[in-house]
Amino acid sequence: MRKKALTDDEKYERKIQERAEKQLAKCGPLGTPLGSFSPEELTWLATVAPRGILLTGARVVNCERHTDKFQNVAIQFGKFTYHPQRDAVRIDCTGKVIAPGFIDMHVHLRDPGQTWKETLETGTAAAAHGGFTTILAMPNTDPPMDTPERLTAFLQRAQGAPVHVLQSACITKGRAGRELADLPALAAAGAPAFTDDGSTTQDANLMREAMKIAASLKKPIIDHCELTALSKPGVIHDGEVAKELGLPGQPYEAEVFIVLRDILLAQETGCHVHLQHLSSARSMLALFQAVHHFLPVTGELTPHHMLLTDEACRTWGTNAKMAPPLRTERDRKTLLAFLGYPMLPVIATDHAPHTAEEKAKGWADAPFGIVGIEAAVPLVLTELYHKRHYSLPRIIGTFTSGPASVLNLRNLMDTGSPADLTLLDLNQETVIHTDRFLSKGRNCPYDGTPCKGTPIATFFGGQYRPITP
Repeated sequence: MRKKALTDDEKYERKIQERAEKQLAKCGPLGTPLGSFSPEELTWLATVAPRGILLTGARVVNCERHTDKFQNVAIQFGKFTYHPQRDAVRIDCTGKVIAPGFIDMHVHLRDPGQTWKETLETGTAAAAHGGFTTILAMPNTDPPMDTPERLTAFLQRAQGAPVHVLQSACITKGRAGRELADLPALAAAGAPAFTDDGSTTQDANLMREAMKIAASLKKPIIDHCELTALSKPGVIHDGEVAKELGLPGQPYEAEVFIVLRDILLAQETGCHVHLQHLSSARSMLALFQAVHHFLPVTGELTPHHMLLTDEACRTWGTNAKMAPPLRTERDRKTLLAFLGYPMLPVIATDHAPHTAEEKAKGWADAPFGIVGIEAAVPLVLTELYHKRHYSLPRIIGTFTSGPASVLNLRNLMDTGSPADLTLLDLNQETVIHTDRFLSKGRNCPYDGTPCKGTPIATFFGGQYRPITP
């Protein structure tokens, strides 16, 4: 009988297999260095080859397991295994750090409706380039994610993305703050959380009803804390820099008012409320008191609120315009003091791409927000690990176990679970260049910033993805 002709895909897989086998013949007893295999070869070994791979020599930090030690990590058929094959391919990762796949739970993909700013494809490519394997997309699209049909259609589109894409759903119809969306239907369609993001629900009674429903669904409410009656028409923090630049400011109270309201409603309803991108010392004190009384409230910080102050507005102009605004040095230091504790378990990027033309419209008309998903991890490793000597588990937890706990995800590296990993080189020196971003956005106040420490690769369901700085 004549042999069945191989398809093009089969020919490609055969070629990758042959190349991998040749490279294996060169391996020593301790394994081959990480970069010796091409991404295709290493992916084949980790997802197709029965022998699987064994990552050796790395420091493994798994915050959900409270482990920080040197150990091997085995991957077979795209999943973790505690029982590697005796002939598993040993990949030498000496000098590297391995962590569960990083999660960014605050990302604006702008898709659908604003694809001149970002698309599903460019945004998820940027996330993978930044070292993340899971993202939570915000629902402020056009049209917004306020129906199960829209949510389902988007999640189907996202299935081939290079990261896991979770899509949050709106609290209110059209994010207009007047009528609740169908929260049970949205949860059934796959929404892990509810938020109106930049359009804070101003009606306390409506938010109370939303929290009651979310609590019954065991889903968190995620809130952008801004009382618009106080924040408008402010464009930066209401302080000395605003006065000197002649710009309208946003006072602390615009944030703190909603923080306090949400804490009280969480106490009443039992709903887990997660407060986005907190910026002020006063918010930290309120959150500390809430957690001290065992209320189900958590918060997140962004790299820009931890590392910059309103002084950056002098240098970077509207590329330092964001909501909430950059505050004072006192606020920045207070935020850092609480990072990583139960009240503040998350670093999120609030990746918000805009075009250069939009950001050039001046302080009054330029949109709020900056991009940061490709710069976040190097910046945090540089400023918090190397300069401030925060422990590595404390930092890694804010990208892994922290967001996983808010979103009710498993991030354990358990046997049988998808092999999602982030690999770090703590000593590799890089410089942030916005023209190398895979995101469409360049609105970033970090261009030209030198960094020490960076993600060098991810495994996404066993698929190996090296990262070029």
